[in-house]
Amino acid sequence: MNKMIMMLFFVLLSFIGLFYANISFTLVCIGMIAAFVGTLAGGGGLITLPAMMLVGIPIQTSIATNKFSTGISALSSIFYLLYQKELHLPSILKYIALAFVGGICGAFLAVSLSEQTMNYTACVLLLLALVFTLKNKAWTEVHDSLEHQAPHFWQPFFIAMYDGGFGPGSSTFSILHYLRSHHPYIKSVQLTRVLLFGSCTGAFVVFNHSGFIQWHYAIALALGSIIGSQLGLLVLPYIPLRLAKILLTLIITLLLVQIIWKII
Repeated sequence: MNKMIMMLFFVLLSFIGLFYANISFTLVCIGMIAAFVGTLAGGGGLITLPAMMLVGIPIQTSIATNKFSTGISALSSIFYLLYQKELHLPSILKYIALAFVGGICGAFLAVSLSEQTMNYTACVLLLLALVFTLKNKAWTEVHDSLEHQAPHFWQPFFIAMYDGGFGPGSSTFSILHYLRSHHPYIKSVQLTRVLLFGSCTGAFVVFNHSGFIQWHYAIALALGSIIGSQLGLLVLPYIPLRLAKILLTLIITLLLVQIIWKII
């Protein structure tokens, strides 16, 4: 009951913001769908970036807007998970700080690296992720808590750096990282929301300073993302393990197709 009340609160808050801001309903819908899919398996950028470019938003503004909206939706997820006592603030602060620094580094790195180089990097990483997902038959069945895991700081840092500078597949990489750290699927998704909040916030600082943020786009996408992420967290406990693995595999495959298409 508490979960339903919290979800309805976030939905109502988003629609109130939509009414008073007089913003694009199209971008709200894009953000909602992308955040719902991205929360469960990653790959939200597979939806948002092409969709924003189709409605005529420049690529730099699309990336910057996506970082803002993803960061806001991840923050709403963290509030929800803290309220439900699924996460504990002292345990996640270090991950937020680490991801924040990674996001800043990634955004600065993106300025110096070509998009083609980032595409090749993403392609190699996604291929490895796909092999891991297909070969590991019981990755969702391990149940271990955050407090009992040995810290793996360098892997989340590089995922956050990749997300801050580019992004496609970063949520999927994060989910797979936490699965390999012996977290169950639900906890992996929850911790990924923490990492994304830190990395997107760090990247947003850089992109905002560069002047790429268009606030009427950013607010619209963020409101939709809040709704989508809350709906994703609401259905997360009811996702069968087999379906979760299929969804991850599908998202990785679609990301690979998109990136290979761009390389060719």
